[in-house]
Amino acid sequence: MSDGSDLTHVTDDGDAQMVDVGEKPDTARRAVARGHIRLQETTIDAIRENGIAKGDVLAVARVGAIQAVKHTWETIPMCHQIPITNVDTSFDVTDDRVTLEVAVETTGKTGCEMEALEGVTTGLNVVWDMVKAAEKDAEGQYPGTRISDVEVVSKEKRRLEDA
Repeated sequence: MSDGSDLTHVTDDGDAQMVDVGEKPDTARRAVARGHIRLQETTIDAIRENGIAKGDVLAVARVGAIQAVKHTWETIPMCHQIPITNVDTSFDVTDDRVTLEVAVETTGKTGCEMEALEGVTTGLNVVWDMVKAAEKDAEGQYPGTRISDVEVVSKEKRRLEDA
């Protein structure tokens, strides 16, 4: 267990702080996150056929994911505002789930894994919002709808001289 001395977001007095990255060199960075939303087969079919009343679920979720990446610093208190150089989103739709993968790239002094995670969670929340009417059962519940396994699957950093 840590005594707190290696926690970069905590002062010697135990107060939360934003890490000073001013002296760090700029590097090219990439992070990829992934997550899933489990849905009923009929909802999956409606997504595939663009039959959800609110519109194209994956298109709206893609925009939501990208927007979330760009605004991560506004919702995660200790995140730095970083220059996003690229965001890639990809969806895999199977018989029982939608998987979203978000890859974020930046050139700067700190990583972009929080941005990738924020993109995935928001994108999956958008899917839920778009399909909730189709997922709701007779009691107004969502018995099988689950967002799960949101994780960073890779992160890379390389010096700009090596880029």
